[in-house]
Amino acid sequence: MNIECIKDKLSYAVAKAERITSKNITLPVLSCILLEAENSTLTIKSTNLDLGLEISIPVKVNTPGKVAVSGSVLYNFISNLTNDKNVNLELIGGNLKVSTKHSESIIKAFPVDDFPNIPKVVTDKPFTFNVPNLIKGFKSVMYSSSVSTIRPVLSSILLASEEDSVVFVATDSFRLAEKRIGVKKHKEFNQILIPFKNVGEIIRTLEDIKDDVNVYLNENQIAFSFGDIYITSRVIDGTFPDYKQIIPKDIKTEVTVLKQDLLSSLRISNIFSDKFSQVTFFISSRDKIFRITTKNMEIGENVNNLDAVIKGDEVTISFNYKYIIDCFQSIEGDSITLSLSDVNRAMIVRGTGDQSFTYLVMPMNK
Repeated sequence: MNIECIKDKLSYAVAKAERITSKNITLPVLSCILLEAENSTLTIKSTNLDLGLEISIPVKVNTPGKVAVSGSVLYNFISNLTNDKNVNLELIGGNLKVSTKHSESIIKAFPVDDFPNIPKVVTDKPFTFNVPNLIKGFKSVMYSSSVSTIRPVLSSILLASEEDSVVFVATDSFRLAEKRIGVKKHKEFNQILIPFKNVGEIIRTLEDIKDDVNVYLNENQIAFSFGDIYITSRVIDGTFPDYKQIIPKDIKTEVTVLKQDLLSSLRISNIFSDKFSQVTFFISSRDKIFRITTKNMEIGENVNNLDAVIKGDEVTISFNYKYIIDCFQSIEGDSITLSLSDVNRAMIVRGTGDQSFTYLVMPMNK
């Protein structure tokens, strides 16, 4: 293999590929990226067996070929070539020679036959999804996913198809976030569970794209393809909780408050919260009170009274402040509506007048 390429394009592609490599001691080839050069194109591949990425860039191919090298070594070398615009890659003596006008390195190569195949998701009818909306859907819910892998379905993000929208859902059993993204036309599909840890890399890989991406599905994989980028993730085999049945229908108390006022109050309250991050809401429509209190025997206590529109029954209920404050990033409007049916059931949090995002947070036991 012998090729000439533009350094910035190579660095961009290698950076995306290197993020997906794995530091697997038993399979050191997973720390590698595979470089394949032919037909004026360099295809860069990486995988950690959960995720696979292929990204292509135009190059001048003097001699076609392929080589597997450490992704981190190649990226760190190329990214520090500040004074060079062009890079030459050449396979010499079984290793990769990387050279520029001012610098030259030899990087140890690994057997290319040891590099795993990246699954190709074959389907006759892929559907398209606007990338900014796809990323918006993921980011609106991903913080609610469990970080534990004990229950894989809870450490995943659900994608579900509905008539005029795609629904994104995540839960760790203490809180749940649902985001609906409207779409004009899309292929109906069964529920898909994407591992939470893969979603961040999918976002980072696609975040520069402002157009539609092709989405390919089968029972084991989901893949996203746009131009010279192809990324695939395994999907989790399991059944997501039937969360719709736990969304309260019989609302007895409702509070509408400015988002910034509630956010500031919660941040102040957290200064005085206990080790469980507990905050207590007292809501009374009769007395027109929405009060947030926190108490810590070692620090002190705090009371915040907020201006709010209150309807319904009086209630006193406690929550983990962190679970409430997390959802603010998903609410675009200036005001928030809190809806309660019972002190033992989840509170609904929505942007006022916005049904596209629903957040449920369970109360804390007394």
